[in-house]
Amino acid sequence: MSVDAARPMHACPAPDRNTKTPAFKMPRGACDTHVHVFGPQVVFPFSPKRSYTPEDCTFEDLQKLHAILGIDRAVIVHGGAHGTDNRATLDALDRSPGTLRGVAVIPSGLPRAELEDMHRRGMRGCRMSTVVSGGASFDHLERLSDETRDLGWHLVLHFNKASELVDVAPRLEAIKSPFVLDHMARIDGREGVDSLAFAILMGLLDTDRCYVKLASLYRLSAEPYPHRDMLPMIERVVEARPDRILWGSNWPHPICPVPMPNDGDIVDLIPLWLPDETTQRLALVDNPAALYGFGAIE
Repeated sequence: MSVDAARPMHACPAPDRNTKTPAFKMPRGACDTHVHVFGPQVVFPFSPKRSYTPEDCTFEDLQKLHAILGIDRAVIVHGGAHGTDNRATLDALDRSPGTLRGVAVIPSGLPRAELEDMHRRGMRGCRMSTVVSGGASFDHLERLSDETRDLGWHLVLHFNKASELVDVAPRLEAIKSPFVLDHMARIDGREGVDSLAFAILMGLLDTDRCYVKLASLYRLSAEPYPHRDMLPMIERVVEARPDRILWGSNWPHPICPVPMPNDGDIVDLIPLWLPDETTQRLALVDNPAALYGFGAIE
């Protein structure tokens, strides 16, 4: 399942930098488990193998965004535009070690000392993708699991289409690492709860190692905001395993094929997706604290 190296390079639209103040008030210790930082390019150049080119969206931009949204913690998922050069993400982690964790993009076979250094600086997982070029494909899945499991890392799978989950599911059942299905495993609103991919997702929750990330669902919906066609899937997953749900904004929304969302509006979807305070706290505070190793809330 390798990404086509000849995939054209796309310029990304900029995020909406006029962030609305959401009506929903985040609980103390809330974590946005899916953001990226890009650049500044003069310090951290983009990969020549990348398949998209974003604007600079820096650590300072992220801090400003989360101050408006009322978010205390975040997980920086290393952005594909930087390829396997994780310096931009590691630099951000170094600047706020108490509130940030990271997910690396690395090939298998790195020296142990390099993995341990990344762990010390806040990396807690590694991501494989069939969406972007220049990173790590699912070919690395088993080896990355073996090389990072004793560090307590998890694997993150970034699917281009939901049918890929059907293909990779037996391999996920066989490994021992926890794993996160990014963006609801790319199952869109038209496929929904009756699809084979969704049935497999629900079965993977029974492994007790599977997490489902509610992020970037605006890309998967066939309906305008508030994207109610995504609700049946969300409700089924939350009912089955509220202790395995994560939430993320996906800022700054790279490779966005739909109208650019405002992150305040994205936050205001939380009470629609997660109506009760107990589930909100699990998804926003407790689940990410356990998976990413955050300390007690000060």
